[in-house]
Amino acid sequence: MSILIEISENLQKGKAKIVKELVQKAVDDGIPAETILNEGLLAGMNVIGEKFKNNEVYVPEVLVAARAMNMGAQILKPLLAAEGVQSTGKVCIGTVQGDLHDIGKNLVKMMMEGKGLEVIDLGTDVSPETYVQTAIEQNCQVICCSALLTTTMGVMADVVKAAEAAGIRDRVKIMIGGAPVTQDYCDKIGADVYTSDAASAADAAVRLCSN
Repeated sequence: MSILIEISENLQKGKAKIVKELVQKAVDDGIPAETILNEGLLAGMNVIGEKFKNNEVYVPEVLVAARAMNMGAQILKPLLAAEGVQSTGKVCIGTVQGDLHDIGKNLVKMMMEGKGLEVIDLGTDVSPETYVQTAIEQNCQVICCSALLTTTMGVMADVVKAAEAAGIRDRVKIMIGGAPVTQDYCDKIGADVYTSDAASAADAAVRLCSN
């Protein structure tokens, strides 16, 4: 299965065009889409995720690897649907109301997609109502809130309250993160999980979705 190793290695180098060609070749060779996804694309993103955690690669490398993964995944999407492959879970993510920073959020989104999660990106300046409404309509298991400003952190508490008011708190977990956010704050507002970096956030989301 050396083509899967080639896919993984080229993805880690961010060679999107080559990854796309190799994925197509693997499909033409009759390798199941799920195998290509798991042993090629996701295997490569896992390596990048671990290296990112250990400061062996940085944001630019993660971004180009994620772009390569997305190009390969585009070919696989219709095939995975035909094979009836389920994603590992469904998450909605956004930067909270009043906050327009999105680099951290985008990185978390990529890491989550790299773990096989389906991620609905709500963008920036997201109101508590939008998070909750999306979680209900799209059947998300996790709501992820990001904030980069101390002044917008308070909105995270509103998201928890809105989820409680909507009666979905027992089935939807709330994850928070961002520069000013801490575990203490997470405990204080009654959110479920705080993580300090994108790779840990992806691992935590997978864990929450499999519970």
